[in-house]
Amino acid sequence: MKKTEISSVPAAVRICLEGHRLTILEFEPGSTPTAEAAGRRLGVPVGQIAKSMLFKGKDGHFRMVVLAGNRRINSGLLKRATGVKHRMATAEESLAVTGYRPGGVCPFALEDSGVEILLDESLCQYETIYPAAGTDASGVPMSAEQLQTVTGGRFVAVTAAPDEDAL
Repeated sequence: MKKTEISSVPAAVRICLEGHRLTILEFEPGSTPTAEAAGRRLGVPVGQIAKSMLFKGKDGHFRMVVLAGNRRINSGLLKRATGVKHRMATAEESLAVTGYRPGGVCPFALEDSGVEILLDESLCQYETIYPAAGTDASGVPMSAEQLQTVTGGRFVAVTAAPDEDAL
């Protein structure tokens, strides 16, 4: 893994992560748009890729769930954790609400967006996880605890059983 010059990472994300002394890894544009692609690129199990998914609740509020890359959201558990039913946000909503396009959605620098950050407990099984840094060609090695500190998110249990955790 070679760290390249940081140029495409949004400035707010860069400032946020540098303020927490975290390293941003950048790769070839478009090389890590999915958890599977990111796992292959980083040479780690898919579960270590922290995918960020934006949902819109029936109450009109947006919530971002960050989960292990080999997991899927269980809608019933998400409703239990938040008290409302949700649907996936559209690509247009994601960009409008977070400023990030699908493939690069991340939980960083969202303090002014009104988005609630939910961290699935599936992340805690890994010493190192890799959320995106606002692009489809980036990752940030960190622990689940560091992710909670940086995002102010709360831990919840909202995922179904994992898919096979292979490279």
